[in-house]
Amino acid sequence: HSSTALCGMAASLVEPSQRDEKYKGDIASYLVDLHDNRGTFDFCGGMMFQLMLSDKLRDHLVDVAATNGQQPEIFDAAKPRMFNIPGYAQNADADNIRIFHGRELRQIPDAAGGFGFVLQLSMANDDDPEGWSAEEVNTYDGWGADSGRTWRKADIYESEGFKDFRKTFGEKAFGLNHRFYLHLDGRNKIWLSAEDGCEGTPAEAGNPISRLFGF
Repeated sequence: HSSTALCGMAASLVEPSQRDEKYKGDIASYLVDLHDNRGTFDFCGGMMFQLMLSDKLRDHLVDVAATNGQQPEIFDAAKPRMFNIPGYAQNADADNIRIFHGRELRQIPDAAGGFGFVLQLSMANDDDPEGWSAEEVNTYDGWGADSGRTWRKADIYESEGFKDFRKTFGEKAFGLNHRFYLHLDGRNKIWLSAEDGCEGTPAEAGNPISRLFGF
């Protein structure tokens, strides 16, 4: 097995042809395996985010894979932005298939990738205790620039209902909610793309310093 491992992340999690050979369209299992293996996504050219699924979303995706349920949709390379997908509207809606509720979380002590960044996806419309609060839904404006949006600290998440936020992510963690969708590019790589256009693809976490200087 070591011959297929890329310094920790299996090639089937990173390399498109091996991914397709292993998963054959079972994107639910692919996302679960990324979560279980502390897989990282390279966002914005070098910022590594560990993908984490809420318990409820992970259970849902395991069930989808086991029961031949409706798989998460991956849009083609002609839809590189969320506003390109059919039926797009500027709202907080998510269906756990085409669009997901997520958060960009920072200052997490043990996050894979070395940056302290986590990209958390949660279950929409199903009272996920780790999911978006009513306040996050009602004030969502993720099509706008990050600078004008409301970041939340741990105490706010907990006061709005995410009771185990500190236990899960640490005292200093803070974050911003985004809607996400999946699309391919011209090389068949998968991208997890936020509504504002910032996006990442599964990748090995290199040494952040060497990455910075291009070694």
